[in-house]
Amino acid sequence: MAIEASARAEIERRLEAIRHEEDISYLLAIESGSRAWGFSSPNSDYDVRFIYNRGARNYLSLQPQRDVVERPIVDDFDVNGWDIAKTLRLLLNHNAVVSEWLDSPIRYLAEAPGVAGLRSLVDRFFNARGYALHYANLGANQVQRWLKDEPSVPAKSYFYALRPALCIRALRLDPARRPPMRLQDLMLATDLDPELVRIIEDLIEVKANAREKAPTQRSARLEALVTDELQRADEVPERCDDAAFAREVDAFFVELVLARA
Repeated sequence: MAIEASARAEIERRLEAIRHEEDISYLLAIESGSRAWGFSSPNSDYDVRFIYNRGARNYLSLQPQRDVVERPIVDDFDVNGWDIAKTLRLLLNHNAVVSEWLDSPIRYLAEAPGVAGLRSLVDRFFNARGYALHYANLGANQVQRWLKDEPSVPAKSYFYALRPALCIRALRLDPARRPPMRLQDLMLATDLDPELVRIIEDLIEVKANAREKAPTQRSARLEALVTDELQRADEVPERCDDAAFAREVDAFFVELVLARA
């Protein structure tokens, strides 16, 4: 989804202000959320996320700064990011959010050279089972909000359960590949029945023309797909080499921060 020129200009202005205020350098700055996932509404927030580097002097300080940068949401712009040290610790725990940020289709800044190395680490060492369990937890939290006797649910809640379910399905079908971020790409990667594809595409159209929390009619087939896949995370095989992963992450971190001494 294209970002309007005025919104992009405002996001770039805020990112530049943060860079000066925090004395950071960006590795990447992307969109994360419904706009990047492929099912935004007219009033969806801009979920701007970034990874940054403060340089060696900060990491050697006895009084290090916080490992996140957060700003209040103003005018639908939600802008915050993670320090590279925090990012790498999460990466070692096979955090799927890092993977998604690396693959976001919406970029606000050009990637720094170090991002290629970060992406290589993720591709070579991600634990498919760890990702699947992460997505199972995300989806289950949404399913619990669906009231059995209600004829409708917010379309947003459907999508927030459906995307994790399809991520698990993608990992079951190909555990050597990280699941795509966009819902449309996930549908292509998961060999869905054409009728399910039609149901999902209709739901995307509904959400594209309604407010963020607008209700939609329930679909027994869609709910059956979601609940089935969310229960199958344990079928995804383990894929990890923690000792080698930790060594390479340490080496990557040292090289990156020393480059900004």
